[in-house]
Amino acid sequence: MSDAAPPLSLRLLGLYPKKAGSAAVGLLARTRLPRALRAPLLGRFAASYRVDLGEAERPLPEYASFLDFFTRRLKAGLRPQEPAVPGGVNSPVDGALIASGRVEQGTLIQAKGLPYRLDELLASDPLAARFEGGAYATLYLSPRDYHRIHVPCPGRVLAVGRVEGELWPVNEASTAFTPGLYVRNRRAYWIAEGTGEDEGLDVAAVMVAATHVGGVVVDARWLGGRTLGRRDRLAVDGLPCASGDDLGTFELGSTVVLLVGGARASAFDWSRPHGPVRVGERLGALAGR
Repeated sequence: MSDAAPPLSLRLLGLYPKKAGSAAVGLLARTRLPRALRAPLLGRFAASYRVDLGEAERPLPEYASFLDFFTRRLKAGLRPQEPAVPGGVNSPVDGALIASGRVEQGTLIQAKGLPYRLDELLASDPLAARFEGGAYATLYLSPRDYHRIHVPCPGRVLAVGRVEGELWPVNEASTAFTPGLYVRNRRAYWIAEGTGEDEGLDVAAVMVAATHVGGVVVDARWLGGRTLGRRDRLAVDGLPCASGDDLGTFELGSTVVLLVGGARASAFDWSRPHGPVRVGERLGALAGR
């Protein structure tokens, strides 16, 4: 763990009412924009963050609000899934792979040696023990990124959950200096077991919210008409999923912690180097694949 002091901006953020501020930003983001203002306002945002508008499913005037634009879909066919291989796990998001490793003695490493606990990350979910000794990868989404989350491998969905928490930022400074950031922040999770060539592996995607990014939404398909409460866990009766299916949405952008566990997890390796990654690109597979 670094002995350096956190930056002043992060210390001052401790005084900021993060939940109230995030709620206010969320309200503004949902406000319907006059059609004549959509292209100039959304275009200015896109230019500021270097968003590739050529990938967006619709032209700017078709997005009714900032949130509508943040949660945009992409044009069909832009994010093909890598061909299936045994134990292959593909990226669920566009973003940056910033950390990866093994879950050792129930502990994961956030950054600069800061540990956090697997059971806390998954809110003591009954399935959490399946990921002990497995692998984890952390993927960060910036404001410019596509904000939908997709299924990383074929399988059967077993559970979804939500944990109310704080709303600290998840930028580089906060990740490096805020102990237990991912288990302190609001988050939602999705757990599945592999099928076919992925049988014997379990996968969990934990969607971590952040300041001004309070919305972490699990796709309605996995809820079966039910509502996921502020701190809740819903069993899912083995609904089938395929690589690339909709898994959830960030209402702005944040971080996904991807877990790989199960009986074959010891043979699973991350093959992707840290850096930019897109939905569908291979992150790892069973050794030798």
